[in-house]
Amino acid sequence: MPFFSKKPSKKATRLFFATDLHGSERTYRKFINAGKFYDVNVIVMGGDIQGKLLIPIIKESNGHYRATLQGRVEHLSTEEELNALRGRLDILGFYHKIMSEDEFRALSADPKSVDELFHELARQKLVSWVDLAEERLNGTGIKCFVTGGNDDDPAVLSAIKREGTKSFFACENEMVQVDDDHTMISVGLSTPTPWKTPREVSEEQLGEMIEKMAAKVPDMNKAIFNFHDPPKDSTLDTCPMLDWTKDPPTQIVQGGQPVMHGAGSKSVRDAIEKYKPMLGLHGHIHESQSVAKIGRTTCINPGSEYAEGILRGCLVTFADGEVQGYQMTSG
Repeated sequence: MPFFSKKPSKKATRLFFATDLHGSERTYRKFINAGKFYDVNVIVMGGDIQGKLLIPIIKESNGHYRATLQGRVEHLSTEEELNALRGRLDILGFYHKIMSEDEFRALSADPKSVDELFHELARQKLVSWVDLAEERLNGTGIKCFVTGGNDDDPAVLSAIKREGTKSFFACENEMVQVDDDHTMISVGLSTPTPWKTPREVSEEQLGEMIEKMAAKVPDMNKAIFNFHDPPKDSTLDTCPMLDWTKDPPTQIVQGGQPVMHGAGSKSVRDAIEKYKPMLGLHGHIHESQSVAKIGRTTCINPGSEYAEGILRGCLVTFADGEVQGYQMTSG
């Protein structure tokens, strides 16, 4: 019998991360299917899951339809054309509702009703997304963790919090077990943006929220920080600097070139540097797809092309508190 034996290595966990789907039906379906496609144990959606616009589709007296999309009036004379438009809206993440001319005029004159309809359609979409995840992931053993982002209205987000789910779990402001060894904490809010989105807080407030969540973590060496806001000046947050005094905000240009800067959160970066978690999952800045090391922590922003129906993501393999590898994906 040998005197020495090699300690058995722990089985690695495979995680797929995506973020900033903004209501895109096609992109969300790809996300749910990614679990089986990439043969992972866990899929994580990192925030900004709600769509941005409501598009009325007006049924005219002659039985045709019209809708205004991205500044252009589209006229539809057949059911095939109508279904094609609805499919495009689903990809873009825009909500839509068919209504008569009279209903459209009444709605246009009542901003409160417009807001209520938008939020109701957004809630219905999220309810259907929870149902789809439960159906597709049933019996697979794949866990799906989802958090909101700064663009997600709190009342709409309540639709993903459902008791008794077996595969889909709303994880914001929670510490969850990703596997037997590793835990994850999630914070979906961001620091202020030029667009004054529903869930923005100051750097100080965000830092306090992170500290409260960090206190729940039993072992930072085996922790994942799922924070929607990326760490400041990390390459995960590089984007054009905007002039906030204009409506809508416009790019600041010098010498004919847009001025770029890090738009992430100092509080997020400070927390990563202080606690040194195994992994940081971030989003918010769509154009800043990147992987960066902050000390021992591997930080990832997979970027987002949701409006094209493209799912950008990142596969991460880890075991015993160490990231063994990662791979950006697009499809």
